[in-house]
Amino acid sequence: MRTILNVIWLVLSGFWLFLAYLAAGLILCITIIGIPFGIAAFRIGVYALWPFGYTTVERRDAGAPSCIGNVLWLVLAGWWLAIGHIVTGLLLCLTIIGIPFGVANFKLIPVSLFPLGREIVPSDEAFAAR
Repeated sequence: MRTILNVIWLVLSGFWLFLAYLAAGLILCITIIGIPFGIAAFRIGVYALWPFGYTTVERRDAGAPSCIGNVLWLVLAGWWLAIGHIVTGLLLCLTIIGIPFGVANFKLIPVSLFPLGREIVPSDEAFAAR
């Protein structure tokens, strides 16, 4: 079921969101200071490309640097990527078939706003750790 959902997601919105994260990552990697943010954008882009079956969990070892980095991320790229998820989610929710994909887009908003200090793991591992 995850594979079917991921393929439909890829066609409807995943590819375009992946391109947005790829563009953000390339722009952020222009400077040396932006490289960690670019890597985070690439990581989230792969997650946005194939999201079903994966989830994000907070890393326990993330501290003040990731908090400061999240504030910088929010200013540099987070708002624009979150707006992309909101618009895509609303458009997908216009049809009954698109509602689960719209909800998946809304679930990607927190990680698009604050990606540092989070880890993308298979859904099975996230629930087993609890």
